[in-house]
Amino acid sequence: MSEVIVQPSFKWQRQDGQDIKVKDWICPVAEMTEEPQVVVLGVPLSRSSISASAASEFPNAFRKSWELFATYYIDEQVDIRGLRVADIGDVKMHTTDILQCHRNIEQAMNEVMQRYPQSFYVSIGGDHSITAPLIRALREGKRVGILQFDTHLDLRDLSDGPSNGTPIRQLLEAGVVRGEDVYNIGLHGFYNAPSLIEAARHYGVNMITLKHMRRKGAQQQIAEVMTALQDKVDFVYVTVDIDVLDIAYAPGVPASTPGGMRTDELFDLLFEVGKYEAVRAMDFVCIDPHRDSKELQTIKAVTYAFLTAMSSRYIHLKRLKQNAIILKKNENA
Repeated sequence: MSEVIVQPSFKWQRQDGQDIKVKDWICPVAEMTEEPQVVVLGVPLSRSSISASAASEFPNAFRKSWELFATYYIDEQVDIRGLRVADIGDVKMHTTDILQCHRNIEQAMNEVMQRYPQSFYVSIGGDHSITAPLIRALREGKRVGILQFDTHLDLRDLSDGPSNGTPIRQLLEAGVVRGEDVYNIGLHGFYNAPSLIEAARHYGVNMITLKHMRRKGAQQQIAEVMTALQDKVDFVYVTVDIDVLDIAYAPGVPASTPGGMRTDELFDLLFEVGKYEAVRAMDFVCIDPHRDSKELQTIKAVTYAFLTAMSSRYIHLKRLKQNAIILKKNENA
C-alpha cells in the first residue's frame, strides 16, 4: 500500500446476484482482477475550507450511500455493472499542515496514474482546494481544459494561502492552465465580488451563467464548450462543486445558496459530459454530510450525479467497442 493512500475506514461486504446494489458493484482495488476502467479516490480534506466544513467526512458518506442505488439505469435502459470501477482508498491527510495535505494529494494521484494509466479518474472530496493538486498531478506537460460546475469563480487572491476559494487562481498563476481553457457553468446571483469578476476577465476565464445555460439547454451548451476545448487541449478535467445546486436540492454544502441549479439539470449536464473521450478525470467537492438533511438530500444527489456520469461513460465505451468490431468486420470483408 502507498504511503499516501490508505484503505477507507468504511467498506461494504459485497454480494453477487441479479439485483445488485452499487455497493456490490464498485470493487475494492485489492479485489480487482483486471485493470479498472474507473478509479475512485477519496480525498478527505476540509481544513482549507473558508466556511466551517466537514467535507472531509464525505468520502465515507458517499460509500455508505451505495446501498441506496441499483446498477440499472432505467432512463437509458442499461445496467452499468459491466463498467469496472475500483475504489482505491483515501489520500492520507496531515493533521494540521494544509500544504502537506496538498502534496499528499498530488503524490497520490501520480501513483494512481502510474498504476492505472488508461483509467478514468474520479476524486471524491473534500473541499474545492483539492482540485489544484489533482490537476497538477494529471497535467504531465499536457494542456488541460477545465469544465467547472460552480456557483463561485474560485479566483480569490492567494495572499491568505490555498483554500477552497483559490484552486482555479492557483492553477492560472502557476501557468498550469490557461484562462481561455477554463469554462465555469452555473454562475448565478450575488455570490461573486467585483474583484473576482475582474480577475476572471483578466485571465480570460469563460463565465457561463446558469440563466445562459438554461436558454441553450444542457446538450447544446456542453457540445459548444467541448468543441471549443477539444480544439485546444489534450484532455479535459471536470470539477463539480455541489454548491452549484440550489439550497433546496443540496442543503449539505458549506456555501449553500438560493437560485442555483436543479438536480436534473446537473444530471443532464454530466450525462452530456460523459459522451466525450477528451474528458479524463472528474471530482465532486464541497459536500458536508453534517449539514445534510435527515433524508440525505445532498449525499444522494451527489451519488446520483456520479452514477449518471458513469452511465454515460459506460454507454460511450460500449459504443466505441461496437464501432471497433464493425470496423474490423469491414476490413476483413
